[in-house]
Amino acid sequence: MPGPRIVVDAMGGDHAPGEVVVGAAAAARELGLTVILVGPADRLSPEIGRLIGGAPPSLSVLDTPEFITMDEGPLAALRRKPRASITVAAETVARGDADALYSAGHTGATLLAAHAAFGVLPGAERPALAVLVPTLTGSAIMLDTGATLDCRPLHLKAFGVMGSAYAKVALGVAQPRIGLLSVGEEAGKGTELVREAHALLAASTLNFVGNLEARDFFIGKADVIVCDGFTGNVILKVGEGLVEALVRLLRQELGPSFTRRLAAWLVQDAWARLRARVDATEHGGAPLLGVNGLVLVSHGRSKARAVRNGIVLAARLAEGHMVSRLREALGEMK
Repeated sequence: MPGPRIVVDAMGGDHAPGEVVVGAAAAARELGLTVILVGPADRLSPEIGRLIGGAPPSLSVLDTPEFITMDEGPLAALRRKPRASITVAAETVARGDADALYSAGHTGATLLAAHAAFGVLPGAERPALAVLVPTLTGSAIMLDTGATLDCRPLHLKAFGVMGSAYAKVALGVAQPRIGLLSVGEEAGKGTELVREAHALLAASTLNFVGNLEARDFFIGKADVIVCDGFTGNVILKVGEGLVEALVRLLRQELGPSFTRRLAAWLVQDAWARLRARVDATEHGGAPLLGVNGLVLVSHGRSKARAVRNGIVLAARLAEGHMVSRLREALGEMK
């Protein structure tokens, strides 16, 4: 039986199309995936021609001359460019000609194109980006991280339902623990949104463990961390900045002295493992949960390895029937 077909917005991201083509080719070659690159053929063909070992036979191009740049306003750009690569890619999945969409391009344009092509699953009302974050006990899923900035309590409950369904596939947890991000563990703490969402989650059939404070974020007290998109995006960006700053600070502290170089050599294996756990490149990207189609969104700075891993994750979620699982979970929401 043929594997999943992944359509890629080849013009999406700061390093497109070169890094996107290399990463897509790696996914197609190493896993035998069918990968469709969407973008201007005259821009993609030279990049494909530079591939070491040539293009794998399961890699193809869907020619469309228009694309959205990272500095454009998404709504106006999509109206001005009706055949933009992200739109054509989303429509390809909606027609059934591909099983999933991957993009490292403009997040706003990806969200709008996906919403227009797929619509929203019943019960979801709003989509959510679900990011895998490292914890002391393994990994947890945080949602939303930027798809829906202004939320209502029912949206957060739906995020908990979708996060639980995703955690069963991504983390292999049978009964994911759901936590709600707040300023205190008590049910009465937090904004009106958080307090009302707490009541809904507590009354649900989810494995709800209550509120989580920010200091408990990386401890591993929950498998799924629920918050509104504004808060989640801020936390995500703070985490990325903190990791980068710590790396630079450590390099400064190790310095050029022999003793410090020796110390760095002794811990290099542990340091490499730590970098792998916190490096977003290794995780591939975040699925856009709640739309009636499979969409995987990566960081705009993604290079070839991140693109490759994102396509692999999209294929894995397609094989796991992620959208059907979400539809079923939302239909059973109580």
